[in-house]
Amino acid sequence: MPAPPEVAALLAAQQKGMALVRGFYADPAVYAHDMERLFLRHWLCVGHASQVAKAGDFFTTTYGEETVIIVRGKDGVIRALLNVCRHRGAEVCTAKAGHTTLFACPYHGWTYALDGSLDSARHMPAEFDRAGHGLRQIHCREVEGALFINFAAEPVAFGHVEATLHGALGAYGWADAKVVHAETYPLDANWKLAVENYVECYHCSPSHPEYSKLHALEQPAPRIAKLNAAMEARTRALGVEVATLTHWSSAKGEEAIDCFRYALYDGVQTGSPDGSPVAPLMGKFTGYDGGVTSIHLGPASFLVSYPDHGVIYRFMPRGLDTCDMELLWLVRGDAEAGRDFDMEKLTWLWRITSEADKRIIEHTARGVRSRFYEPGPLAPMEANEQRYLDWYLAEIA
Repeated sequence: MPAPPEVAALLAAQQKGMALVRGFYADPAVYAHDMERLFLRHWLCVGHASQVAKAGDFFTTTYGEETVIIVRGKDGVIRALLNVCRHRGAEVCTAKAGHTTLFACPYHGWTYALDGSLDSARHMPAEFDRAGHGLRQIHCREVEGALFINFAAEPVAFGHVEATLHGALGAYGWADAKVVHAETYPLDANWKLAVENYVECYHCSPSHPEYSKLHALEQPAPRIAKLNAAMEARTRALGVEVATLTHWSSAKGEEAIDCFRYALYDGVQTGSPDGSPVAPLMGKFTGYDGGVTSIHLGPASFLVSYPDHGVIYRFMPRGLDTCDMELLWLVRGDAEAGRDFDMEKLTWLWRITSEADKRIIEHTARGVRSRFYEPGPLAPMEANEQRYLDWYLAEIA
């Protein structure tokens, strides 16, 4: 599908090595094209299997105008059902999460089984085809507990991404982990401003002092090479192998992924107020290696793994100037709050970081809306930003 004229004009005006021109954030035609080319075509992380641990457990998630029900069926299969009644189109499920045996449309009372099949349709004639009017399903995959959906009839290939997730998240025991806390931050900003903020750490030192005292990523890569090498030696000494891969191109119809590891500062064991452990060790880790694994997948999904906990970070467009930033915290599946971990300490770092990110992103959005905004040059520490922009521009072209 060729880019519409408004998008093509912006692509022609965009300069390499510069921030995006204003129209990429402000033009409704760009937003509509973003939804079609990115969010309705690429894989999106929606959460973790522990959120639907039992048959009948469900939660909903929304991207733009599309709301999806994630539910575990009686057969144990996790499905992604479009939240659109097959009668007159009403939202079938109005709850954010819960447990049920059937989904009942509140408009005319049509009911659907957990697998999406139509269970009953009031007063419809005998010849009505019930089998042909179940809730539509989209692609849903579980990898090491992480859940992914794709709206496309033929989604981009996921194989090499799946292999990387097994190699990375498997080492951290994500398949046996559970979500213990969630926070959603509404942002008055175009979704790209939120994602762009997350892919670079040039802003970390001035904007996130709490993060920067723990994570060496706040410095340029050459300065932390020795710290990263020492971290990898400690990981190997623990007998742990964590897969890493940068495959940031979908030119061949494959999903984009960037999986890398980086060091915490000496003496820091995990992301916590003082760098000390906050939960039981996960997966294959029998000690702390002073490192963290970061994964960026597709347009707006991020996964972060420490030896004792993990975080899912995802961004969901709501409109041209609004999006949501959701965080999910994971710990070992048998860990209990109050006994094995303190919820305040577990969630402290990424809550305070995300609160600051909300302020930063919304400040930027207000500036970018100005008619006097002009894109500036990207700094060397924004190499990941450039990588992401190159991919984004190629995708929408």
